[in-house]
Amino acid sequence: MTGNIDDLVNYRISRAFETLKEAEKMLENEFWNASINRIYYACFYSVSGLLLKKGVDTSTHKGMRQMFGLHFVQPGLVSR
Repeated sequence: MTGNIDDLVNYRISRAFETLKEAEKMLENEFWNASINRIYYACFYSVSGLLLKKGVDTSTHKGMRQMFGLHFVQPGLVSR
């Protein structure tokens, strides 16, 4: 991997914000399912950045959900 971890984390977080903007446009045009999809991926990019910052990298969506629960929900950093 080229670059450092902080660069990748920043990329993933910026990607999350960009994807949220996409979701807003979809909502404005009443594309409900497409908007939900973009919101899901905005969360996905955000969580992947948070986990990477903690040194955790997963290869599946299910693994990401599990690791988010383990590292952020169980310790009480994010409410259930």
